[in-house]
Amino acid sequence: MSVTPESVQQLLGSENLGDRLRGVNQIRDLEPAIAFELIQTAVSDSNARVRYSAVSQLDTFGTQDAELSLNILRELLKDPEPDVQAAAADCLGALKLTSAFDDLQQLYDATPEWLVKFSIIATLGELGDPRGFELLQQALTSDNELIQTAAISSFGELGNTDAVPLLAPYAKNPDWQVRYRVVQAMSHLGGADAKAVLETMANDEVEAIANEAKKSLQAV
Repeated sequence: MSVTPESVQQLLGSENLGDRLRGVNQIRDLEPAIAFELIQTAVSDSNARVRYSAVSQLDTFGTQDAELSLNILRELLKDPEPDVQAAAADCLGALKLTSAFDDLQQLYDATPEWLVKFSIIATLGELGDPRGFELLQQALTSDNELIQTAAISSFGELGNTDAVPLLAPYAKNPDWQVRYRVVQAMSHLGGADAKAVLETMANDEVEAIANEAKKSLQAV
């Protein structure tokens, strides 16, 4: 049976949760403009799984109307379900909706949920707003290592070389995954200070880190 806007709309309006989830999954088979319209129905569904599935597609279809997407995602940052909030934060970064920076910062400060904090920090690099620097600096001191490593990566994506001295101490972190994020960030950031850190990391005991550092040094 072929997927049509009418068939998807019927599924989204069903009282059966399985139907509604199927409907959200089928949205991706439709023309982008129609898909975007139907997603607007799904993001306000009573079930969190449906809302999560819908918001997770907004990074693809949200470009249809950036202003409307911004308003939708701002509301979803207030969703009672942390998974939905986290997915909304991801989409704001993917769509580079920098107008939502203050909303993301307020949510980071207010939420007790580590997953939401992680998603906000992870999306700041992609968002590309220079105001994210201070929030990343705050996240770097988090007692949650996943949030720390997300901050290291986002510093690299943000591209502000002021991050180099902040990240340099993590080049000796006992967790090799943290060090790997550092070597990647230093490669993005560049400059003499980053090069000095990379030269040290070229001797790392973990081969993948040493190789990444050497590759970056060759590219300079």
